[in-house]
Amino acid sequence: METPEHFAFLLVDDLTHMAFGCAVDPLRIANLVSGKTLYSWSLVSETGGPATCSNGIVTQVNHALDDMPQADRLFVLSGIGVQKRNTRSLMNGIRRQARRGVQIGGLCSAAWILARAGLLDGRKAAIHWDFHDSFMEEFPDVHLVSSVFVADEKIVTASGGTATADLMLHLIEESHGGDLAAEVADQMVYNTVREANAAQRLSFQARHGIRNEHLSQAIRRMNETIETPMSPAEIAAELRISVRQLERLFGRYLNCSPKKFQLDIRLQKARHLLLQTEMPITEVAFACGFKSSGHFSRSYRSHFGCSPGQQRGKIA
Repeated sequence: METPEHFAFLLVDDLTHMAFGCAVDPLRIANLVSGKTLYSWSLVSETGGPATCSNGIVTQVNHALDDMPQADRLFVLSGIGVQKRNTRSLMNGIRRQARRGVQIGGLCSAAWILARAGLLDGRKAAIHWDFHDSFMEEFPDVHLVSSVFVADEKIVTASGGTATADLMLHLIEESHGGDLAAEVADQMVYNTVREANAAQRLSFQARHGIRNEHLSQAIRRMNETIETPMSPAEIAAELRISVRQLERLFGRYLNCSPKKFQLDIRLQKARHLLLQTEMPITEVAFACGFKSSGHFSRSYRSHFGCSPGQQRGKIA
């Protein structure tokens, strides 16, 4: 008989329950529809104690990380507040499993833990889009992608939610063929299975029904130049249109000026950095294109109704 492939899931407190279900259930269904035990799995936590999901559901585990049985794959699964969960003992335990030849993976926000452990340097990785700004600042040596999962690296990663199911279906197809993966997807009533290169989010343009190429390019350049913002005149010149034409496009489709839209992008990134990193406020300001912390603070308060320092103090 074929030896089942054993997956261990390392549950980190405040993990996302949706990603957890999307990780385990495809394996269960693969066993069910194939009539064979193709997969087995166990649940692990750092200490062996129960893990609490961000929705309050408490999950009992089978093993502590240091006492887990031999596994083919170890998937780390985390959620909100991951920056405070990457303890030294957690990272050391994951490194030990990697040295033993276990294939390591990260789901939802867990790429943060794996990057902090030094396992993703020079590699492609996926993480939930909400962490992108802070992740890129914190881990410049990791090639962060905006796709739903990465499976063509030694360490596989998925961005969370239903992207976890996409990754699991991909792994099932790799090991047991497309027909079984399709049957599993059918049992899940999941008819929108995505390939690895699918984008995590609808583009801003698609979400708002924008089809104007000049406006799309202007938004893209604003996102690419947050640290050193281009002026509307520079963007218009690059697109070979007039500033007035650029302003008309933003007014028509977005009901705001190019300058206002660009400021909103920069302030949203600043909020992510304040909430998800320990970067000094002055560094956050510079990373978002502000030349002084005073200007940054005034702009931030006007937009969000609190100062950058007060925003950071709301983290609990």
